[in-house]
Amino acid sequence: MRLATLKTQAPDGRLVVVNDALTLCQPVPDIAPTLQVALDDWARCAPLLRDVALALQSGTARHAQPFDASACHAPLPRAYQWADGSAYINHVELVRKARKADMPASFYTDPLMYQGGSDSFIGPFDAIVAKESWGIDFEAEVAVITGEVPLGATLAQAAQAIRLVLLVNDVSLRHLIPAELAKGFGFFQSKPASAFSPVALTPDALGTAWRDHKLHRPLQVEVNGQRFGHPNAGVDMTFDFAQLIVHAAKTRRLAAGTIIGSGTVSNKQGGLWGSKVEHGGVGYACIAEVRTYETIEQGEAVTPFLRDGDVVEISMHDEHGQSLFGSIRNRVQALPE
Repeated sequence: MRLATLKTQAPDGRLVVVNDALTLCQPVPDIAPTLQVALDDWARCAPLLRDVALALQSGTARHAQPFDASACHAPLPRAYQWADGSAYINHVELVRKARKADMPASFYTDPLMYQGGSDSFIGPFDAIVAKESWGIDFEAEVAVITGEVPLGATLAQAAQAIRLVLLVNDVSLRHLIPAELAKGFGFFQSKPASAFSPVALTPDALGTAWRDHKLHRPLQVEVNGQRFGHPNAGVDMTFDFAQLIVHAAKTRRLAAGTIIGSGTVSNKQGGLWGSKVEHGGVGYACIAEVRTYETIEQGEAVTPFLRDGDVVEISMHDEHGQSLFGSIRNRVQALPE
């Protein structure tokens, strides 16, 4: 089952069910006007939404309309909670090396996680608005949306709470991060609004690509139409989504509609730091990683952070080449310095 949210004047948009080809959709106001309403009453809503999905697939849906991903907001335009992990240790090693920070041994056994702003995400085709001097970067990730998760949840409870899977562009302002982290109080200004894929899928819709609470497909990343990376989201993921949810729920109950991110997808590619696409590697899912790689291999970073007008596109396809989530396509709109 595939779900999306169309933009409306209301902040939470309009929930629609989308067909597998991402060409048709149907609003479902009689079932749930918004995705949050559906998540709050999932036991009742999910079977009804699946009936609509089946009707769309069979061509019998009575109120089908063309699906336009550019008209979408994030599946959850605002969420009760957005907690982003860092499940790919290769990424942590690289970005910490760039900051000349040590890698504590505990990072390999205890997930990193920060709580991001969730009051107003940007849509999959919306602009990234920031100053170039802030070091604008993208981070291509996978995320899950949960149902209610009890405090102290077990791995089994966490896994059962996964309702939907989607993609993320977790925007980072790299030049603001060092000073902010030096205060010892975590990210805030350096993490502006994130963007999410137009479509979110139930895990069963991913077939065998969803196993071990991980999504085993390459994540396609392009910058200005040029391939930047295609790391596999199921490879080198130290902590799976059930483990990340357990970590988040250790001391608190998670409300239905909580979004848990994987952190930047990052593959070692058989080496210590990976390799660029043009060098035969799978590339990277953020600029910070490739800049660290360049510094290690060449003595200096040469890839610039994003500039005014640059376009980042993030997507994922099934084994037949069909887009799973639709594309995130964010253009940079630089603020004046």
